[in-house]
Amino acid sequence: MIHAPNLTQHRIFIFWLPLAATWLMMSMEGPFLSAVIARLSSPEYNLASFGVAFSFALLTESPVIMMLSAATALVTDRTSYLRLRTFTHGLNATVTAALGALLLPPVFDFVARTLIELPEAVAARTWLALLVLLPWPATIGYRRFYQGVLIRHGQTRRVAYGTVIRLATMASTALALARWTELDGAVVGAAALTVGVTSESITSRLMAGRAIRSLLDGDDGLSPAMGYGEISRFYLPLALTAMLALGIHPLVTFFVGHGRLPIESLAVLPVINSLVFVFRSLGLAFQEVGIALMGERGEHFIALRRFARTLGMALVAGLGLIAWTPLGRVWFETVSGLPPELAAFALTPTRILVLIPGLAVILSFQRAVLVHRKRTLPVTLATVIEVGGAVAVLIAGIFGVGAVGVIAAATALLVGRLGANLFLAPVLRADTLND
Repeated sequence: MIHAPNLTQHRIFIFWLPLAATWLMMSMEGPFLSAVIARLSSPEYNLASFGVAFSFALLTESPVIMMLSAATALVTDRTSYLRLRTFTHGLNATVTAALGALLLPPVFDFVARTLIELPEAVAARTWLALLVLLPWPATIGYRRFYQGVLIRHGQTRRVAYGTVIRLATMASTALALARWTELDGAVVGAAALTVGVTSESITSRLMAGRAIRSLLDGDDGLSPAMGYGEISRFYLPLALTAMLALGIHPLVTFFVGHGRLPIESLAVLPVINSLVFVFRSLGLAFQEVGIALMGERGEHFIALRRFARTLGMALVAGLGLIAWTPLGRVWFETVSGLPPELAAFALTPTRILVLIPGLAVILSFQRAVLVHRKRTLPVTLATVIEVGGAVAVLIAGIFGVGAVGVIAAATALLVGRLGANLFLAPVLRADTLND
């Protein structure tokens, strides 16, 4: 835990800034790759295929996502480092096997062609993109474990340095494949993501070398380290949280595919998600900040809450400036490369999602408080409410009133997130009163 006796807003900002830069740089992957794919042949089919493949890749990597928070919270000495590292390796092997099972032709055919009813041109490209993304889950888990070690030791700038390398290799791979090969755009995007995150994983391990040596050479803590059973009980709710949260993407894809204007909706959905994620990512960075800076007894709760409120309002204003001004057409047409008709089609769902970045900051803070207290079950319950609410809205919108797929999806995501925030609000108030 980082000790900061006088935790000012400036100190929080300095600690948060490299992590925010890391998430912001990662958030640019989506718009960049969408722009590359949109300028290659068959952009509608390839954008849709890349979006579907990425949704499935996110789902299979979801169990390892929270390893960043787990390492930040738990890696305190030699024994805890070694045990959580072994736990991470086992988890990485499991999620890789899960994605491999999805790629088996009978399984993929059932999911993509029978269940989701993807058009054949989209389904075939999606399978190839997923094949290229096979190393993705394990490299994510490996990277996030060592990034958590870096954050635990206050080395947030090194996390940002790794992301710079990731973006450089991702961009150069995408541009090289687009320029000198005839690969489909969806495969180009998948290959760029895989190369980028692999390079970042290797870099993170190398940069964590000093922190690892200090852990291995130091004495174990005064309190006994968590055993594998305790680690599993701590981490399982977090893994379920990530699985539910990221599992919403394939569900949204399923419902959007059954709504009105399915091809258009599937084509603009990854572009919209990429834009929203640019702003939402700055809030996601706050979760590890809260865990690391909360203090042994939660004494910095009020200072962190104040920072979260300011950050949330600023992010909502930023996305609103794009969604409700001519900057929206500039973003979707000039930056993202969408044809004018698809750019206009993307504006309404973007406006519906304007509040999402602010709600993401609130949720990150709520989760940080609970993870710091090692109370991870409420985090999972909130995500159950979020996913359940989103699915209910999707069912009503798609099958009830026959809404346009992407409009129903945006509304569902907003309603679900509001439900999660409202559920955790009294939980945090109760925790605060009990201090």
